[in-house]
Amino acid sequence: MGYLEELFGVAGKTALVTGGGTGIGRMVATALAEGGARVFICSRKLQVVENTAEEINAALKARNPDAAGSVEAFEGDVGSEEGVLALAATLRERTPTLDILVNNAGISWGEPLETFPHFAWKRIMDVNVTGLFHLTQTLLPELKASGRLEDPSRVINLGSVMGSTPIGDGAYSYSASKAAVHHLTRIMAKELAKEHITFNGFAPGPFQSNMTAFATGTDEKAERVGKGVPLGRIGYPHDIAGATLFLCGKGGSYVTGDIIALDGGIHVATGTNLFGQ
Repeated sequence: MGYLEELFGVAGKTALVTGGGTGIGRMVATALAEGGARVFICSRKLQVVENTAEEINAALKARNPDAAGSVEAFEGDVGSEEGVLALAATLRERTPTLDILVNNAGISWGEPLETFPHFAWKRIMDVNVTGLFHLTQTLLPELKASGRLEDPSRVINLGSVMGSTPIGDGAYSYSASKAAVHHLTRIMAKELAKEHITFNGFAPGPFQSNMTAFATGTDEKAERVGKGVPLGRIGYPHDIAGATLFLCGKGGSYVTGDIIALDGGIHVATGTNLFGQ
């Protein structure tokens, strides 16, 4: 095993990525499979995750016919208690172990403050916060069984720069839900460290995804959004991949309770210089 593979490889690991068919979830699933893991992806839209699994597997085999990593898809919904329990049951039918859980599934709603609807709070919180918490709780037996002192089980929760900084942009319940995700991540990191499970979060800025297609759906739109980011661009798949393999590989085994800002510096953009240039 080479030095980089030892630090950042995940061969032999089993992972679950919720909402793994598109956007950041797909980027995470691709990285883990490229790193050698057996990756399960799920979504409410079965055809989407099946297509994604087929495409990732084909790309892996094209580069290396002996690639150890793979992606498998099934239908799953974290938006209700029944959905979470069914999701966990399906996973357990396919694998007895779980080393990595990536709580990526999320939804949003955007509308002006004056007309923002009541129902858009419950639905967003049900998926982004309650579903994340309850799925993690339900899969704790598998995560505890896999965790070891020098090689903990890993949980990555998808937050957002909108949960780290006071950015609403009409997505009030989404921003509040992601702030809750960040705080839950730290709480669970504290409480479950003794079980050899690490909990960390991503706080992404703008990446191309279905959720952000209105703003980043074309190269021209993405370039325009990128001009507002301190580093001058939107995020790329390798930005997610690198952070994922760091946290899930040996190199990240001593990190827990952290929210990694993958936002090109947005979270430290505090406005113009107080006394000018």
